[in-house]
Formats: sequence, C-alpha cells, structure tokens
Amino acid sequence: MSDYSQLIDELLTTVALIEVTPDVFEGKSHDYVGSRIFGGQVLAQAIMAAAHTLDKDKPCHSLHGYFLRGGDINQPVIYQVRRLRDGRSLSAREVTAIQYKEMRGKPPIEQVIFSMIASFSPMEEGLEYQEDMPVYPPPEDLLAEQDLKEEYVGKVPDALKARFMRRRHVEIKPVKPRDPIHPEPMKPKQANWLRIRELGNQPVAIQQALLAFSSDFYLVGTGLMSHGVSFMTSGLQAASIDHSMHFHRDFDLNKWMLYDMWSDTTSNAKGLNHGQFWQDGKLVATVQQEGLMRLRVPKS
Repeated sequence: MSDYSQLIDELLTTVALIEVTPDVFEGKSHDYVGSRIFGGQVLAQAIMAAAHTLDKDKPCHSLHGYFLRGGDINQPVIYQVRRLRDGRSLSAREVTAIQYKEMRGKPPIEQVIFSMIASFSPMEEGLEYQEDMPVYPPPEDLLAEQDLKEEYVGKVPDALKARFMRRRHVEIKPVKPRDPIHPEPMKPKQANWLRIRELGNQPVAIQQALLAFSSDFYLVGTGLMSHGVSFMTSGLQAASIDHSMHFHRDFDLNKWMLYDMWSDTTSNAKGLNHGQFWQDGKLVATVQQEGLMRLRVPKS
C-alpha cells in the first residue's frame, strides 16, 4: 500500500462512525493539526452522524456549527443526534459533539466541544442561476503544497520542521503561494486547487463530509493576510469559532476543485472569511467562517 493510500484509509476511518445506541455515535480522533482536534474532523463526523439517522438517503444542503471547546485527539468524540424534523423533502438534525475531561479523583466531566444544526433534502429540478467561475491558472501549471514546503523548510525552527513537512490527506495546490515564515501584508484573497485522489466511488454523505473537512484548511488564515501574519507568527492565537456551509450541486472530490477564499473584515480579534468551491464551471458549495485571531506582542 502506498503512503497516500494509507492517508486515504485514515480519512475513511475518520468518517466511519460506530453506533453506540440509537442516534448516538462515536468517532475516532486523529492528529491532523496537533494536540487539538482539527475542526474539519468534527465537521465531517457531525455530518456523518446526522446522515446516519435519515430514513431516506438525502444530501445535506446546509449546516451551521459552533466550535465551543478545543477537542483532545487522545479521546474519541461522542455525537448525539436530535431529530428536529422529517418532512416529505426537508429533514433537520441537531448534532452535539461531546468529550469527557478526566478529573483527578473525580468522575469525568462531560464537555460539549461542538454544536451543529444541519438540513437535508433530495436534489430536485428548479430555477438555476450562478455567477461565472473565477479564472485562475489550472492545477497542472502549479506546484503542490508539499513541494512548496521544501522551499521554506530551511527557515522553519528545527523543533517544528517535522510537523511542518507532514503530508496532508488532501492534495492542495495554492494558486499564489505565500511565504509562511515572513509573510507580507496583502489583499485577503487566496485560492487553492484541491482534491482527494484515490478516494474512489463514495456515497454522497462521505463526499460532503470530506468536502467539509477540506474546507477548514486555509480559510481562517485568509483574515490574517492583510496584516502580514501567518500561523507561524510568534504570539498568534488563532482558532475557528463557527462554520457554515451550503451544498448547491453534485461534485466529485477525486477530481480537482477550486477553493476561492476571501475576507472582508477583521475586528475585535476576529476575522470573517468566505469561500466558494467550484468544479467544471459549477458552483458546488459555499462556506463562511469566523475565526479568532489574537496577536500578543511580547513585552520588551
């Protein structure tokens, strides 16, 4: 098995939930970005938990979630699903993600780390309109993120090099690469091509879950761009606060998708970031996320 095939297996294991009791599921935690659970993991697992409770196979058309606490990768996550509505077309689910914090000499404390409401409906004929797909260089003309890391790794502190060079489960090609070590202030707009090749033929719930997983890469960092700050900047505290997503049309994550992102405001130590996913000229999903972005300047 190739190294990339192993990454795909880990992704599929991430979204393969275990049913604990009716409408309660357990998801394994993985180290995608560090000791805290990657927000994309929780999004993907929450979508899968909700989808498992549908009597009919309906795609998700929208979700709205809040990241309430940082999750621990050393613990699984329990997803409790509440069935809010099942109509002839629309179904709504509330998903609460829970972990248990160990207390010395006391029973573990239940902590909610994420809360989401998602709505599902079948695809149907109707009025159609969209803007034109943005024009960017094609992925064939761009360097992969992993190749770009080789250019910057010499500037990365030794203690961080191994994590910096870790291969992502999602293949990403930035349209306009940015120096993560010495970033310059620039217009807060960026775009990436991405795909999960070798994913194979998967149900729509898994495709949507993994697109939500992928949507959490780079998005919160868009708000940092106008300030000349990156995730490698000393003193930065950054985290996702919320995440909303609308799925508009069918897509295939095995093939290249354009992820176009921009930020229109930062204030009160927060940045609002927007994104659109495009494939074969079609707008397939829209994302919005507010991120925490505190920059603590060391005292002289």
